[in-house]
Amino acid sequence: MNGMLLSVYFVAGMLVLLTMLGLWVAAVMPGLDRWSRSFFISFFSILMLCLILYFFDMLTYDKPELLTLQKLIVFLEYLLPPVLLPMLTVYLLRCCGEKYRSSALLHTELALGGLFIVLLVIAQFEEGFYAMQPKFTYGPLHPLLMAPVIAMLLIILEGTVRRRDRLSKKHFRALLVFLIPLTISMVVSAFVYIPLIADIGISILALTMFIIILSDEVEQSLRQEREIARQHASIMALQMRPHFIYNTMTSIYYLCDQDPAKAKQITLDFTTYLRRNFTALESDKLIPFTEELEHTRAYLAVEHAQFEDQLLVEYDTPHTAFRLPPLTLQPIVENAVKHGMDPEAEPLHITIRTRDTGAASEITVTDNGPGYEAADEEKPRVALKNIRRRLEMMCRGKMTINVPEGGGTRVTVTIPQAK
Repeated sequence: MNGMLLSVYFVAGMLVLLTMLGLWVAAVMPGLDRWSRSFFISFFSILMLCLILYFFDMLTYDKPELLTLQKLIVFLEYLLPPVLLPMLTVYLLRCCGEKYRSSALLHTELALGGLFIVLLVIAQFEEGFYAMQPKFTYGPLHPLLMAPVIAMLLIILEGTVRRRDRLSKKHFRALLVFLIPLTISMVVSAFVYIPLIADIGISILALTMFIIILSDEVEQSLRQEREIARQHASIMALQMRPHFIYNTMTSIYYLCDQDPAKAKQITLDFTTYLRRNFTALESDKLIPFTEELEHTRAYLAVEHAQFEDQLLVEYDTPHTAFRLPPLTLQPIVENAVKHGMDPEAEPLHITIRTRDTGAASEITVTDNGPGYEAADEEKPRVALKNIRRRLEMMCRGKMTINVPEGGGTRVTVTIPQAK
C-alpha cells in the first residue's frame, strides 16, 4: 500500500511540475496575445488547484476525524474540472470570431453546469451518489451526477467539429486532442472509481492542447513579423531618394542632346532599377541571386552615369546558384554609395563578391569609403536593419558589418545552404 501511495504521489507531483511549467510559459511566452495569456493562466491555475486538492485528499484519506474537511475537498474536486468546460467554450467561440455572450452553445454549457452543481449539492446529503465512509465509494446514482458533465463535453465536441472550417488546423486538432480522450475518461470514471484518472487526464491533455495552440500562436507571430518586415521593405522601396530620381532624370535630359545613345542606356538602366524595386513590393519569397544582382547592376549603372570616374565597381560573383530575400544586395550597395561618395575625396571603389563556403552562400560588399563605426549601429539606418531582420526571418541568414584594416567598410551576408 505504501508503494502504491508513493507511486500516486510521484505521478501527482510530476503533474504539478508540468502544470507549473505550463503556467509559467503562459505567463512569459511573447507569442501569446493578452486575452490568450489570461485564458491559459486561469486555465492552468484551476488545474493547479485541482492537483493541490488531490494532495490534500490523499493526506486526509482514512482519517475519520477529518471527515468534514475531506467532504469539502471531494466537493471541490468534483466542482472545479467542469468549470474548465465553459472556459473552453469561450475560447472556441473566440477562435471562430463568434460573440460568446449571445451564444446558444455557451448558454447550454452554463445550464448543464448549473444542473451539475445542483446535483453535486444534493449529493452532499444523499449517499446514493457517492459515500465517504468507511472509504470513498460510488453509489448507484453516480452516473446521473456525471451525466451533465459528459453532456457538456459531447456538446462542445460537436460544436468544435461543426466549426472546423473556421478554426486553424492546429486549433482544431488541439481541441480534439483535449476533448475526445477526456470525454472517454469521464464516461469511464462515471461508472468505475479510478483514483487520479480525471486529474491525470485533464492535466496531460490540457498541456498537450496548450503546446499545440502555443506552436500555432508562435507561427502566427512569426507570420506577423514577416509581414512587418515585408512592409518595411515596401516602404524602403517606395522611399527612393528624391534627389537620386531628380539627378537621374536631369542627366537623361541633358544627355538626350549630348549623347543620345548614353541617354537611352541610362533610361534602360533606370527602368530596370524601378521595375526591380516595384517587383520587390509584391514579393514575400526568396528570389534568385541573379535577379538581385541585375537590380544592383542597374542601380550602379545609373549612379555611374552621374559620377563617372568618381565611382568604380568591381564584380567577382562566380557563385550565383542561391536565393535570398528581395532588396538585400541593392540597398547595401546603395548605402555604400550614399555614405561613401565624396566628390572631394578619392574615387569610391566598391567590390561585390560571392562564394560558396559549402555550408552557406556568402556575399561580401567592400568599399573604401569613410568606414562604418560601431556607434553607427545606434543611428537609424533603417535599410540595414530591415535587411538583417528579413534575412533572419526568411532564410535564417545573417549580416555582419566590420571595418577592414585598410579602412572602408565590409558588409558580409551569409545565407545557409538549403537542405
